[in-house]
Formats: sequence, structure tokens, C-alpha cells
Amino acid sequence: MATGTIACVSSPPGGGARAVLRLSGPDAGRLIAERFTAVDGAAPEVPVRGVYRGRFEDGGGSVPCLWFWMPGPASFTREDVSELHIPGSPPLVEAALLCLLQAGARLAEPGEFTRRAFENGRIDLTRAEGVLGMIEAADVAATRSAAALLFGGLSERVEALRSGLDSLRALTEASLDFDSTETGHVDTTALVERADQLALELGEALAWESRRRSSHGRPRIVLAGRPNAGKSSLFNALTQAVAADAAGHAALVSDFAGSTRDGKAALWLVAGVELELFDAPGFEFGARGENDPSARAQILAERARRGADVILWTVPVSNSGGADADADADAVAADFKLLPTDAVVLPIATKSDLGGLAQFPPGLPAALSVSAVAAPDAARTILETHVARALGLTEAPAVEVAASLGRELSARHRAALALGLEALGEARSGLETGLPLDLVAETLRAATDELDGISGKTTPEDLLDRIFSGFCLGK
Repeated sequence: MATGTIACVSSPPGGGARAVLRLSGPDAGRLIAERFTAVDGAAPEVPVRGVYRGRFEDGGGSVPCLWFWMPGPASFTREDVSELHIPGSPPLVEAALLCLLQAGARLAEPGEFTRRAFENGRIDLTRAEGVLGMIEAADVAATRSAAALLFGGLSERVEALRSGLDSLRALTEASLDFDSTETGHVDTTALVERADQLALELGEALAWESRRRSSHGRPRIVLAGRPNAGKSSLFNALTQAVAADAAGHAALVSDFAGSTRDGKAALWLVAGVELELFDAPGFEFGARGENDPSARAQILAERARRGADVILWTVPVSNSGGADADADADAVAADFKLLPTDAVVLPIATKSDLGGLAQFPPGLPAALSVSAVAAPDAARTILETHVARALGLTEAPAVEVAASLGRELSARHRAALALGLEALGEARSGLETGLPLDLVAETLRAATDELDGISGKTTPEDLLDRIFSGFCLGK
């Protein structure tokens, strides 16, 4: 378990009316108190939690501040916690943080405040995942889905189920010491009835988690890439739209770069599941005024990418060599930095009928070569297959890319609940067929272990690292 006092800026980067610095640990109070002067000039005394108005000395001057003091264990991390609210000028914020670090605090790692809350028993892992989901939510549906976890929708169900399994196992083990004529014996019929009730509740928990995940709406697939990379042609091929579509369902295709300004969305049926396919404006670089249509298009595209489950990253093939090839590689590397890290990224080499290669950064799977114009049916078949695999819509091995962490965690919940239900079913069958009660008890213990993996009691350390490293600083 981490020790020491951590500090970090918890408000968004950039200027603002107010910035928030958060500390947690044994010195969270002292580090502020030694540099704080109350509005009346008296030294602050903070025997109880509260909010104090005054000035903070950052080593180069003083700034007006509010000090929120939350001594443990009645705090989010169950440690002493301070929040310092100061004017949101970046130089002032940087000076205040540097002052606290020089005084003995350590810069917090991503998600470390929430991880301390988890390790100190304030929240279980499902609620921590809810915090992560709230941070990453790109729309109202995703926010509601994350809030359902954060406010204990799954946690409370899992805890009640675990208690029920523990009780059933205790009764089963107690019956080992008594025969049917003794008071301590529990009739097998009663044990089976309890197992049936728990199975019903486990099934309800599994259905709840499945509904929660589906509340994100249809999985979103976003076409991303430079202008004239073939995104719109691919959009039309995948949705089987035509350029002359009078109803306006087709995306505009033009040799003129940047013809996609407001994006285009359509339903795309893959493996019997309706997906939302979005043709986003192409990557563009360079400063523009906020009212420039290009700037607004880039904001739209960024929002679309952040809410994507799968990114179809389009890069046209090229026959460039020498310096031109190096420039192409540099451009692709710059584009890659704009892609979200929590979505599946499928590299697509477009315009393959022209010959040549598309350069992608190392570490990604092999690019899928397609031509939306020369072979639209083949392009549609290839991408439907790989998108279905990436979303887990088929039983084929998933494409070798990192799946969305939120989708992966939800799948982990569902798998654990399903395995717990399976183990409970085996225990019930054992009771009916006369399996020795010690073996039945062990099977019930296996069901409990599955639930403990959801709450974090038995979760592997590497998965915990992945979850909490996905948080932003200050959370």
C-alpha cells in the first residue's frame, strides 16, 4: 500500500477563475497550515473538518485561498485530505504545487487518490471503475452507465450475493458434523431452496450489468484520417449508400480536401448488431479562430473520436520514396497522437487499387488493405469481419489490438457473474445427487471467489494497475 503524502492539481489544465490542489496523507494538514494565514491574521487551528478563508504563502508571495480540511478517516481516501482553492492562473498554480512538493509532498500518480480510497476500504473496485467511467464518458448515456456503478448498483448486489453464498456454505459445512437426527443438521431440500434463490439473484445481477453496458447505446465506429484519405468513400461502401442518393444518406465524395465539415452518421449492420458509423472531418493542423468552420469541424471530430468504441484509421497507400516517404511517416505519427487510447484502433490502408503501401507506426496490427471505389463489396466484408471481432460480436479470436477498457471491465463483470452462477449450479446439482458436503462447500467457495474478483478482493495487481493508470492526474 502506498504511503506518504501526495499532491496534485485536480482541476482542468489552463486558466480559470479557480484551481484546486488536492493533498492526501499524514502531512496533508501540516503542509497547508504552515503556509496559511487566516483572514483575521491569526494562526489557524483546525481541530475539526471545515473550510477556512485566508492566504497561502507559495514561497514567492501570497495568494487568496480557501482551505478545505477533511481529516481521516472521514474523507474520500480515509486519510487526512486537504484541498487548496486558489486563483486559476497557471503560474500561481504551478508555484503553489512546487511549494508543496518541495515541502515534502510527492506528486500523485494517475488515479492514486482513488486507488488509496480503494486500498483503504472506502470504495470497492466497481465504484472505482465508476469513477473512471465518469471521467471517460463522452455522452449522457455513458455518464449514466458509469454513475450506476459509482453509486453502488453492482457493488450492493455483489455484496448481498456474497453474504448469501457465505451463509449457504456455512450451513453446508455445519451439516458435515451432524446427521439427519441432530439439531444442527440442515435438510438438503432447504439447502437446495437457498441455492435456487441465490441463482435467481445472481441471474438478476448479470442481467443488470448487461443492461448497464448496453445503456451506452449502439457501439460507435468512427472513420478517422487526413482529408482525402478515402473516409467518405468507405462510409458509403460500408453503409451501401450511393453518391447520387437524393435523400442525402450518402457522404459527399470530392477530390477537394476537407469536404467533410459536419460529419455524417448512419446505421451499419454488423453480425446482426446495429452499429453507429460516423464519418468524422479529417485531421487538420494549425491555429484558427474559434469561428472558423475548420476549427469547429476539428472539435466535432475530436468529440466523435473520444466517444468511439472502434476507430477505423484510414491512411491512403503511397508510392512515395526518400524524403517524401519520411514526410508521410511523420504525418502518420502526428495523426496517431490524436487517436484515443481507450478505443480499438484498426489501421486501414485505403485506395489499395492504386498500388503502393500505407505507413503505420510499429506496434499496431497489419493494415487492412481496401478499395472502397474499385471493390466496395470486398471492403465491406473485410471490415465487417474485423469490427465484429474487435467488438466481441463473433466467437473468432479478437483482432490483436487493445480493447476499450470500459468494455473490457464490463465483460469481466459479466464473465465473473456467469462463472459464479455456473459454480452455484454445480453446487446445487451436488446437493441433489448426494455429493459429499465438503465438495459442495468448496464449489460454493469457488462461486464466492468469482464475486471477490469483481469487488477487488482477489483482483490481480496488473489489472488494478491498468484500471487506475487510466485515470487522469488528481483523481
